Amino acid sequence: MEFPISLFVFLFISTLYINVHATEIFSVTENGATPDGKTDCSQAFLSTWEKACKVDGGTVLVPSGTYLVKSALFEGPCNGQTVFNVIGTLKATPTSSIGVESWIEFSHVNGLVMIGKGVFDGQGASTWSRSVNCKAAGSFSCSNRPSSVKLKFVTNSSIKDVTSMNSKMFHFHLNNCDDVTMDRVSILAPEDSPNTDGIHVGASNNVQLSNLNIATGDDCISLGPGSTNINISDVTCGPGHGISIGSLGKYPNEKNVAGITIRNTTLSKTNNGLRIKTWAPSPPSTVSDVTFQDIILNDVDNPIIIDQQYCPHNRCNHQGDSKVQIKSVKFINIKGSSSCLVGVNVVCSKSMPCQDIEFSGLDITMHGSGQPTTASCSNVKGNFLSNVVPTSCS
Repeated sequence: MEFPISLFVFLFISTLYINVHATEIFSVTENGATPDGKTDCSQAFLSTWEKACKVDGGTVLVPSGTYLVKSALFEGPCNGQTVFNVIGTLKATPTSSIGVESWIEFSHVNGLVMIGKGVFDGQGASTWSRSVNCKAAGSFSCSNRPSSVKLKFVTNSSIKDVTSMNSKMFHFHLNNCDDVTMDRVSILAPEDSPNTDGIHVGASNNVQLSNLNIATGDDCISLGPGSTNINISDVTCGPGHGISIGSLGKYPNEKNVAGITIRNTTLSKTNNGLRIKTWAPSPPSTVSDVTFQDIILNDVDNPIIIDQQYCPHNRCNHQGDSKVQIKSVKFINIKGSSSCLVGVNVVCSKSMPCQDIEFSGLDITMHGSGQPTTASCSNVKGNFLSNVVPTSCS
């Protein structure tokens, strides 16, 4: 018996439609969440996640409204892709999760898709002054503040269109992740909010960060030990502390950093620009194959800095050199204005000088006056190619 082609087409399209629309949606409000900003919805969120996680393509829906969530750990593995659709606002309590690593955490999930125009509000203001007071007193033992959203052992996942504001610590923290994409994410906190890195990546591979708008009180993006194959593009950063690799070398057995590309990014009025920072003394590790390319600077402090004597709060003895080897780093087409005369400041390790550092297409001048900036370098084997400002190291 022969079937007309039109019937085969109909059946094919119908099958596609069923597959595409097979997602089951589980709303947090249908599982007990009250969007009044006052009632703790933690258990309702966890119950909703558990249901969505059990089905292939399950969706957690956070409708419009404000949901108080003291803390939530969303654990996998799930039975396929799981969508977390945030339309409303998740709000932390001012003191929630103090002493733990994270406020909202996704752990051991493969195929997480976070979407929506919603907001994660960490309500961190009350903890920022506490952090500053701890540091002023010389104490590093104060209780940890939580990151707002942490991805731990998360793979083949994406985050798109959401906003994080006023985190207590890092806004987003990626740890031991592989193949994660973040796109069109907004990150907001006051410029005096301490340690509120926009995105911190550590021990992770194949991470794509693009089309980001970050204004915060610390590094817009920071890459810790074990960051490999990280591509960052189309970022607007400022205020903040720029984009940093490090700090590195603080702990034994840190993994190497390699394959980092940062391009098509604008830094405005940031405390630092493009930075690599390592502790001294330090255990051995390596930073290699790093490219900063097509970066625009607007009135930036320390536009380009490699600091292998990194010492926040000036409480280091420096009795020994950094043993973090920095090599094969390129700064290409970095242009714009600096708030300080030294546009390039490279301080490498005496015992392990920086290798193969290349500067090309630089045009960094003083903000306002247009005066050419200078470069200061020590313990580095590098090249300033033709037609660059600054022209060479002193």
